[in-house]
Amino acid sequence: MMEEVQEGASAPSVHGHNIKVTEVVIEGDTLTFLIVSQKLSGTGEYHVYRIYEDLEWLQHHLFSQEDVPGIQGVIFPPIPAKPQVNASAKVMKQLGFLGLGEWQPYCKALESFLRQVASHSVLKKSKAVETFLTSADPPGRQRVRKNIFNRLSQAVGEMRKEGKDVDEYFQAARDQNLIITGYTKSATERFLDVVLTEQKIAVACGHFSAALHLCVEAGEDPDKQAFSSICVKLSEVFESIKKNMMSTAENNVSTLGLGLDLESRYQEAEKEMLFRRTCKLAELEAARRNAEKAKPVKKAAMEEVKKAAETEFNHICGVAKQEIARYEAARVQMLQQALVQWCEKQLLTARESADQFNQCLQGFRGMA
Repeated sequence: MMEEVQEGASAPSVHGHNIKVTEVVIEGDTLTFLIVSQKLSGTGEYHVYRIYEDLEWLQHHLFSQEDVPGIQGVIFPPIPAKPQVNASAKVMKQLGFLGLGEWQPYCKALESFLRQVASHSVLKKSKAVETFLTSADPPGRQRVRKNIFNRLSQAVGEMRKEGKDVDEYFQAARDQNLIITGYTKSATERFLDVVLTEQKIAVACGHFSAALHLCVEAGEDPDKQAFSSICVKLSEVFESIKKNMMSTAENNVSTLGLGLDLESRYQEAEKEMLFRRTCKLAELEAARRNAEKAKPVKKAAMEEVKKAAETEFNHICGVAKQEIARYEAARVQMLQQALVQWCEKQLLTARESADQFNQCLQGFRGMA
């Protein structure tokens, strides 16, 4: 039985860095994920089943915490795009690396999202996080507003396409985000092309390996026997190449591919945070103008509105600066970890492939 969620919990009662998505259950068009997290008490684990709408519910609640000062300055951990069974080409393009293979890459992306939320100094204090990770019953699945971040981006983009920020720090952050977002998107797309090509090569090698067996002939003719033996050996070589390419592609996806995907989504999350701050800056400027122009009878009320806007904006800026500093440090660590894992796995695969090819070579030499 699940333990009941305690009211007023200041942090989830699980190890945030050790959350795992261990299983995907497919029922028709619905995907259900099994989320396992270790209890801080060390007495066992929580096992909860969640669908994608539950993840949307969680992020909606995190974003809607109006009682948390500066909440709109948080760089919210980004949720992966919604997965679908038998997804269309358009959906697969949106998923990118998360749409390759079976469901392991997507489960890893969900793990990263939940770990980031449960470890975040501000977000982990929300009772919604505790409910999501520990309650046997699913959270509320009321309809949430879709694409709220995208609409904010579009609105601010129209308001301040050419405008410079009044704060040099945030203007520099916006400029850097614009540049790195473009580079990360380009790197992700090109690396995805590499993986797709490796998968195609693996399939082609598998077909050619199978086709070579069609050339094998029975009989006692020495020439035919020799030719058949060569075809069988060549088939083994191309089967080895197929396995090598499949392993290489899987390594690319599970390491650097997921790293680039997460970095790309985080860049968008940072951009959305900067846009939200710009929205509040526009509101503050409007409040100041209204206070200056207000008639005596409304002057006091407008001044209160201005002070409230200034306080809220200052909170957002304070949180945003902390978030940017934290994210920049985390970004280096995440990409470094992805690159190291990528190199280690590819080195291991290369050694295994070299051993296989050496065995094939010895086999050909034995035929001489």
